[in-house]
Amino acid sequence: MHKHHNGLKTAALFGVLWAVLLGLGAVIGAGSRSSAPIWIMALVGVGTTAYGYWNSDKIAIRSMQAIPVTEAQAPQLHQIVRELSVRANQPMPRIYLSPTMNPNAFATGRNPRNAAVCVTEGILRLLDARELRGVLGHELMHVYNRDILTSSVAAAVAGVITSVGQMLLFFGGDRRNSNPLAMLAMALLAPFAASLIQLAISRTREYDADEDGSQLTGDPLALASALRKIERGVTIAPLPQDQRLVNTSHLMIANPFRGGAMNKLFATHPPMRDRISRLERMAGRPLA
Repeated sequence: MHKHHNGLKTAALFGVLWAVLLGLGAVIGAGSRSSAPIWIMALVGVGTTAYGYWNSDKIAIRSMQAIPVTEAQAPQLHQIVRELSVRANQPMPRIYLSPTMNPNAFATGRNPRNAAVCVTEGILRLLDARELRGVLGHELMHVYNRDILTSSVAAAVAGVITSVGQMLLFFGGDRRNSNPLAMLAMALLAPFAASLIQLAISRTREYDADEDGSQLTGDPLALASALRKIERGVTIAPLPQDQRLVNTSHLMIANPFRGGAMNKLFATHPPMRDRISRLERMAGRPLA
């Protein structure tokens, strides 16, 4: 398996956070006598990151109304997860089932000892055992690669940048000493920059988990086949765009919402066609 240096990615994200804050602070400082709001937003961002990191599993599972399932209730699911955990030499995660018919799955938890895997009723009905194994391999690799820490910090970076941008738009500084057009541009561009950061992190880690998960299972075509079915299934049974689900959607193996042109442009997942093509190249042949 590859090492994807998520610790370095996290450090880089903090560097981006402070660079952007200092840049925005310079703009605000041109027309304001206090830098206190900047530091308040920074502290809020750090606090949000800490809370999200320590409680990421509970937040995600609650948003999907998932319940724990025992081995007696889902023997095949437990068997696959146990086999992959043993193969990776990692602890067995907790297993949850969400009642939605949207075919999806996600893993969460700050480390392998505090991990949880959640699958939906829809994905269990849609996939065969081989395809389900491919999906679970992908999800477990998110935990083993420490993606949760990286995505939590990315969310904090996005949140702080967006908050400062909104503050610029609301207060606007001292218009006698600042350029109103520059202030407006910064306020509008800040949330856009935050979205780009989230997109870059999420898309990269999906490719990583596809590759590493397929190495764990030894069957990249199983995951490719599963992704084809999931893409069709999500179109038939999309999740409602409730804010709690939107906040959790970046954890899922596929975008759970119905995709329009703008949704595709700002999707947190890479194009399914690209993911499938990569998996087919791993296997050395296209999927029939």
